[in-house]
Amino acid sequence: MALSETNRALGLAIASLGESDFAGHLADFLRHCAAYDNLVIFGYRGDAKPLVLHTKYRNALVYAELDEYVEGAYLLDPYFRAHRATVPSGVYPLIDVAPDQFKRSAYYRSYYKKTTIVDEICAIAYTQTGYSVHASMGTDLTSGKPFSRRDQTALKLQAPVICSLVARHWSNLEPTQSALDSAGGEETSFPDRLIHELKSTRGVELSGRQAEVALLILQGHSSVSIALRLDISPQTVKVHRKLLYAKCEISSQAELFALMLPMMAAFTAHGFGA
Repeated sequence: MALSETNRALGLAIASLGESDFAGHLADFLRHCAAYDNLVIFGYRGDAKPLVLHTKYRNALVYAELDEYVEGAYLLDPYFRAHRATVPSGVYPLIDVAPDQFKRSAYYRSYYKKTTIVDEICAIAYTQTGYSVHASMGTDLTSGKPFSRRDQTALKLQAPVICSLVARHWSNLEPTQSALDSAGGEETSFPDRLIHELKSTRGVELSGRQAEVALLILQGHSSVSIALRLDISPQTVKVHRKLLYAKCEISSQAELFALMLPMMAAFTAHGFGA
C-alpha cells in the first residue's frame, strides 16, 4: 500500500490514543504493515488469566476456542512464555518464540490447530502497571498462507512505533478484581502446584524434575531442548518422561494434555503461577 495511506492510518491511531476507537485504528495501521487475517490483543499480568482487549477476524472459527485459552490453555502458549520471560519490547514471529517441536505438541494438536491459524506474529509492549500487552496478528484458512518476508520486515521496522502506541494507550491498564483476588497469597510455581494437585486428587507423587519435564513436554520441547533447559542429559529426560507417564498411568502426550488442562484451569482460578 502507498506510504501516504500507511501514514494516514498511523496518524489516526496516534490521534485516537486514549479513546475507545484506538484499537480499531491500530488494527487498520497494522493491516497497512502486514496482510493479517485475524488480530487479538491480550493483556498479561503475572500468571493471571489474560485480558482480551480487542479482536478482529474474518473467520469466526479462529476464536471459537478463546474461552478455553483464557481459562488455562494460555499457560502453554509460546507468547505467554515470552511474557513470563520478559522478552524485550518488539515484534516476534511465532517461529522465534515457539519450542522446537511446537507443532508436534499436544497443545498444538489439541488446541492451537483448532484455531486454523497458519502463522502468527506478535508485537509485545509493557505498561507502567506491570502488564505486557500483545497485539497478535495471525494468518488462517482465510488466506491459507504464512506471513511473507515483506510483512515481517515491515512490522519489525515499525516495531518501535507499534510498541510505543500500545504501551501509551494501555499505560494505566489495571487488573480486574478477579485477577487481584487470584493473586492474593504467595505465588506457587506450576511444577509445585502440579505436584500438589496430582498428589491430592490422584495420589500420584511426582518429583520436582518430573513436574518440570511435564510442563516442557506440553509446551512442545523435544528431549534435547528439555535437556538444555534443565542442564541434564537427553537420556535422563527420557527416564523422567517414562516415570512421569507410568505414575500418571498414561502412554501419550495427548493423554498428558487431557490430564493437565483441567488442572491448569484450576491453577488460574486460584492464582497459582506457571
